[in-house]
Amino acid sequence: MKILALDTASTTGSVALLDGQKLVAETLLNIKAVHSERLLDQVEQVLQAGNLALAELDLIAVVRGPGSFTGLRIGLATAKGLAQAAKLPLIGISSLQLLAMNLPLCPVPICSFVDARKKEVYTALFHWNDGLPVLDGPELVMPPEQALRRLSGQVALVGDAVEIYRPIITEILGDRASLPADCHHQPRASAAAVLAARLYQPGQQFDAAHLAPVYIRPSDAELNPPKAG
Repeated sequence: MKILALDTASTTGSVALLDGQKLVAETLLNIKAVHSERLLDQVEQVLQAGNLALAELDLIAVVRGPGSFTGLRIGLATAKGLAQAAKLPLIGISSLQLLAMNLPLCPVPICSFVDARKKEVYTALFHWNDGLPVLDGPELVMPPEQALRRLSGQVALVGDAVEIYRPIITEILGDRASLPADCHHQPRASAAAVLAARLYQPGQQFDAAHLAPVYIRPSDAELNPPKAG
């Protein structure tokens, strides 16, 4: 399968092209820029690198959240437009499962730990099984202290909130916390493409029009609706 994957759930924007088991091309930009200013250029770059037209793809994957509300909307809108234009199936990938892919074959539970702003984190637990990180329980948003106190035994933490809350992690978990090198906290669209290849089942309905972002918590607009009058 030829899979195009897009990730705009965080400040990082990455796009990858997978052909079977081979990663053909990937672009990753961790800079202060709006995703809408660069995403289509990244898509064009990886397709050109693979000498492929959009219509020659088999599947498009997009990270559906949780994450930046604006980033998710841009990523979903772009992926839907591409999928509908080329009549391709579109599959959504969890940003938290995506991060767990950075710790392959980890022998202890993996806790994805992502900054959600407002002194909260997006978090979920995973374990490796048959070459994939499998979700253990729901994806949640909560204060970091609460998330850490839910953890028992040895655990590996991955995500941008690890560096932000490192003193709290050390205080609560001590030597029960395994913290990978900084490079492993970076989400990558190539991992989303690999997940999509494993999760996609031909014949199932993967209609772009019905794929929605996963925010977990309400947006500021929903929490503070404009007053009438």
